[in-house]
Amino acid sequence: MGAADVKPVLILGGGLTALGVIRTLGRAAIPTYVLASPTDLARRSRWFRPAPGAASGTGAESSLEALLDASPIEGAVLIPCSDAWATRVVRLRPSLAERFPASLAPAGALETLLDKGRFAEALRSAGVPHPRTAELTGTPDLAAIPDEAFSGSFLKPRDSQLFFQHFGVKAFRVEGRAQAAERLRAANAAGLAVIFQEYIPGPASNHFFVDGFVDRQGSCAATFARRRLRMYPLDFGNSSYMVSVERDDVADAIAIVKRLLDRLGYRGVFSAEFKFDERDRRFKILEVNARPWWYVEFAARCGVDVCTMAYRDAQKLPVEPAGAYRVGRACVYPSYDFDACRELNRRGQLSRWEWARSWLTAEQPVFRWSDPFPALADVSQVVARRFRRAMTGSSRGR
Repeated sequence: MGAADVKPVLILGGGLTALGVIRTLGRAAIPTYVLASPTDLARRSRWFRPAPGAASGTGAESSLEALLDASPIEGAVLIPCSDAWATRVVRLRPSLAERFPASLAPAGALETLLDKGRFAEALRSAGVPHPRTAELTGTPDLAAIPDEAFSGSFLKPRDSQLFFQHFGVKAFRVEGRAQAAERLRAANAAGLAVIFQEYIPGPASNHFFVDGFVDRQGSCAATFARRRLRMYPLDFGNSSYMVSVERDDVADAIAIVKRLLDRLGYRGVFSAEFKFDERDRRFKILEVNARPWWYVEFAARCGVDVCTMAYRDAQKLPVEPAGAYRVGRACVYPSYDFDACRELNRRGQLSRWEWARSWLTAEQPVFRWSDPFPALADVSQVVARRFRRAMTGSSRGR
């Protein structure tokens, strides 16, 4: 494919995920355009180019077809970086989908993975290990759940993004039936459906991820395994420090996600989260992201570039399967890991030397000497958030 024939990529969305996609494709000399909000850190990347004819990405998910109809770009591969964008892309009318191809799962498979209620049913049908889950339509449904199941359990949203936008958390932790009923009423009042799910005990290091790519023929062309070492918030949060591990270490988890995705007729990039349950010594699947994830660039730097795979597959070009990758490489996201380390240090579970050593020996998802400006933007945003939090707390204390 000559330079003149290289089709550009239109990256939909921003944040850490879009930044990782931009950098990965930029290093592969694939031209990119990005549709993101004016203040997004992805816009500070040296490879950033705004999508022609689009002022920002705010709320543009709802008008994607109109945006593409008016686009001066003759054609581009679409890579959505959020669930909302993925849903819009998979629903494009055929003429636009041909002009702007994407390597994505069919609409039915995508909706099953995004809706946690349908996802739980798919797991039961596939017979794969997963936490005890129950659909909740109202407080009477809680009566069917035994008392002992409520200890450390949580209410999980069927639509994660809308739930987080409304409540600012990924789920509601509950410690009893009464608290579960209270949380369920709050979710229902906001018009958000939730499911009940047991909490699998164990530390953050019992969480594992199987990331990868399935091509248009249904072949799993790549798998990449990593282990979470820290997260924030500590009980139910996002990965803040992790390490790449051997595929053999999570062979059972890889087999589970392959079986599930094959059953769904899946295509495209994926990231599946598991937790190892020490009670029965099994990996149990928690969720599957049907798009690039926060640490997609980390996978590429270790040797598994799913972004370029998606780019080639969308154009019906050959996709070379990923081989071995670098094991034992660590990645830390200081913006999140600082609070995790501080809390672990306060509890006596992490020394300051262990904290410093983990940061000094790990790479970061935002900071790059070759692309420094996103890190400067990230630091300024973190400082601004902490300042506002401090001022809010100070004013409440008066």
